[in-house]
Amino acid sequence: MIESIWVEKYRPARIDEIVGQKEVVERLKGYVASRNLPNLLFAGPPGTGKTTAAIALTKELFKEKWTANFLELNASDERGIDVVRGSIKSFARTRAIGGDFKIIFLDEADALTKDAQHAMRRTMERNTGTCRFILSCNYSSKIIEPIQSRCALFRFRPILDEDIRARIKEIAASERLNIKEDGLDAIIYVSEGDLRRAINHIQAAAAFGKEIDEDLVYRVVARARPRDIRDILETAAGGDFMEARKRLRELIITFGLSGEDVVGQFHREVFNLNIPEVEKIRLVDRIGEYDFRIKEGANELIQLEALLAQFVRLKSEEG
Repeated sequence: MIESIWVEKYRPARIDEIVGQKEVVERLKGYVASRNLPNLLFAGPPGTGKTTAAIALTKELFKEKWTANFLELNASDERGIDVVRGSIKSFARTRAIGGDFKIIFLDEADALTKDAQHAMRRTMERNTGTCRFILSCNYSSKIIEPIQSRCALFRFRPILDEDIRARIKEIAASERLNIKEDGLDAIIYVSEGDLRRAINHIQAAAAFGKEIDEDLVYRVVARARPRDIRDILETAAGGDFMEARKRLRELIITFGLSGEDVVGQFHREVFNLNIPEVEKIRLVDRIGEYDFRIKEGANELIQLEALLAQFVRLKSEEG
C-alpha cells in the first residue's frame, strides 16, 4: 500500500485549525458566520496555509456538498487565456448546488499572463451572482490592479518557529515518532517558515526509522548543518583559504549541495560570525553579487571559492 502524503493527511478541515494565521482565521470565520463572502486574494510565501484556508472555508460554507461547488485550478499549469475562457467561464456561469454561489480557487494566480488576468476580470464582473473567486499568489504585485480592487486582500505570513514546533510534535505523536530536540530544531531551520516543507521533511526522515535526529534530517534534506557552514566561514575569515576551500569541497560532495544552496546558507550564517557589524555588511554585499553570478549560469564551484576568497581578503585588509 502506498503511504499517504502527510501534507494532505494532516491538512486542517476547519478554519480555526489553521496554524499560525490568527488574523486571517478570524476574518474568514466572519464570512462563514454571514454565509457570504467577496472575491478573495490570498498573498504570501509558500507553505503558509493559503490553499488550506480556501478548502477549509469552502467545506464550512457548503458542508458535504463542497466538492460540487468548488473548482481548484493551478495557474502555473495553465497560464493562458484559454483556461479563463474554458474551465473558469463554464464553471462560473452555472448555479450552485445547495448554496447561493460557487467558489473558484485559482492557485498561483500570479503565473497568469496579463491577457488572461484581464479576461478573468470580465468573468468576475459578469458572474457575481453565481460565483466567487479565491486567488492565491506569492506576490500580489503581479496581479493586475483591476483584479486587486475587486478582492479582499489576505496576507499570509511565514509560520513562526513555535507554531511549526507544536504542529510537528502533534504529527510525531500521531505517527509514533521519536523526534529528538536537535532533530526538531533542524526541521525548523530547513523549513524557513514553510509548514508544508516541514511536514514533507519529517515524512522523508520517518522513512528511515522512528527515531529522528539532527544528522538524519540534514542528510535527508541534503542541507549542510549550520555549524559546518559557520566553520567554513570562520576558517576563511581567519585567513586560511586552503583549509576553508577543502572543507567546502568535502561538504558539497557529502551532501550534494548546489551552489545556490550553499550561498543561501552562507547568507544565513554570516550574521552569526563574531566579526564587526560593518564587515558583515560588506560580506552580505559580496554574497549578493556571487548569488547573482551563479543564477546567471557561472560555474558554481569557482564562484563559491571566489566568495571564500572575499572572506580571506577581509582578514588580510585588517592586517
